[in-house]
Amino acid sequence: MTRNDFLVVLYLNYEVRRAALHVRRILLGRDNYLSRDDLIKLTGTVTRTMGGGHMEVETDEGVTLRAMLSGRLKRFKIKVLVGDRVEVAVSPYDTSHGLITYRLK
Repeated sequence: MTRNDFLVVLYLNYEVRRAALHVRRILLGRDNYLSRDDLIKLTGTVTRTMGGGHMEVETDEGVTLRAMLSGRLKRFKIKVLVGDRVEVAVSPYDTSHGLITYRLK
């Protein structure tokens, strides 16, 4: 068996295992994962900052929730201060905390 044949066998084995996992997820009913499009997008104002990038945001609907800076905001060092308007992505399963995805102008 040559090296190329061995790599082909490894790749096919990987694809078979991946397909088997996909079928298993479907059969067990675990194929309905939450995507980024399923998150609830709210706008609000930062009322308090806590350590580690956590902030308290009061939404336009009057709900106060705890939100964390997203990785993109941390990566590009975008500063979010008290009083800033932000967009928060909230999971429909737990609406008490969210992810700050955008600082509005």
